[in-house]
Amino acid sequence: MADLDGIFKAYDVRGLVPEQLDEELVERIGAAFARFLLGLPDGMPADERAPDRVLVGRDMRPSGTDFVQAFARGVTGQGLDVVDLGLCSTDEVSFASGSMDAPAAMFTASHNPAGYNGIKFCRSGARPLSLETGLDRVRDLARNKLAPQGSPGSLTTTDVLADFVAHVRSFVDVDGLSPLSVVADVANGMGGLVVPAVFDGLKPRLEVMFGELDGTFPNHPADPLQPENQADLRARVLEVGADVGLAFDGDADRVFLVDELGQGLSGSTTTAIIAAAMLADHPGATIIHNLIVSKAVPEAIAEHGGVAVRTRVGHSFIKAVMADRDALFGGEHSAHYYFADNYRADSGLIAALVVLAEMSRSGQPLSELRKPYERYVASGEINSTVTDPTDAMARVEEAFMGSRRDHLDGLTVDLGDWWFNLRASNTEPLLRLNLEAADTASMERHSAEVLALVRGETD
Repeated sequence: MADLDGIFKAYDVRGLVPEQLDEELVERIGAAFARFLLGLPDGMPADERAPDRVLVGRDMRPSGTDFVQAFARGVTGQGLDVVDLGLCSTDEVSFASGSMDAPAAMFTASHNPAGYNGIKFCRSGARPLSLETGLDRVRDLARNKLAPQGSPGSLTTTDVLADFVAHVRSFVDVDGLSPLSVVADVANGMGGLVVPAVFDGLKPRLEVMFGELDGTFPNHPADPLQPENQADLRARVLEVGADVGLAFDGDADRVFLVDELGQGLSGSTTTAIIAAAMLADHPGATIIHNLIVSKAVPEAIAEHGGVAVRTRVGHSFIKAVMADRDALFGGEHSAHYYFADNYRADSGLIAALVVLAEMSRSGQPLSELRKPYERYVASGEINSTVTDPTDAMARVEEAFMGSRRDHLDGLTVDLGDWWFNLRASNTEPLLRLNLEAADTASMERHSAEVLALVRGETD
């Protein structure tokens, strides 16, 4: 029996191929997903009708083609049709799920190394599926091979790229874009397909780095969250005098920006720029942000007339709060950017175009556009392995009993001129610290102070 608990993560399935994930297991997961959607045997979620088809896309990883075929066998064996979308970015699959009002599965391991593959799921209308909203039921149904149900479904193919391109472009006035010089490092990922398609015929001039689709990632890992994986892009921006660099992850749903000076922007800074730009056209709108973005994000939202709403970390929480609060936009420190008119799903391409449109409108280089939103110094996420995370968390909280704190997601303590969040990993004995202060010296001093408490290094 495969270790399903090990590969079913909070928001997706992910594992080594074939040690943890092979065709036989993928077929079982396909059947389980179909059975869950059909509501057999426990009934449908109250707010959703049973679908008649499942959309399936894949990234460029070598195992993707066989996995899609195996998954389709599992789904069609339960009587549902499968529509194969072919090679796609994750945000393209989300768009298909929203526009076609059908559940979907995307075969990708995102930024993980070449030996991995996985599956991201959504329900009809691009609604997220997590362990808290049904992925646990899929996992449990997949523990056994499910018998076929009724007549088998059909398998057809369709291409939604042209519609997706038109959708992405609809978020900006493409005629108002300036002829900016743009370099995109797509890291041999799905950005090599979708990024040129979106920019084709637009005024910004695009150069693509590592555009060949290659799931072995021969140039560098497709994880732009790590600064070392942006090094090639930063160097190329400086070499050619580009106005902006775009670093996409493997499934191209996230993007990090680099300015014309070769300096990267944090996800918080990009969130603030996009929020301010969108509030210019939608005054008074609600903007969502997770609780570990910079304090500059809610400050900028308020300064531009918006309503800032703070959430837990994670896309399922962001999307749920966006729906509850009728929010226009949401951003995370990890470079996930969510748009109400994108079925509340995230898209790095939409985010990139919105920033380019703001650069065009303002006439400012990105190095100037970013300055008003970079007010503090962040530690970045610092992981500590601890014997007992609960005990360590309690030790930290006791030390800050007199301070303003909350437990929305782990422990957040706000001391005015500095603050921190401490969260436990879902899968490992780790505590994750994010801290922000007024300057580098304060950040380093307070980080050392909190880490000493976390690791039990104080007297």
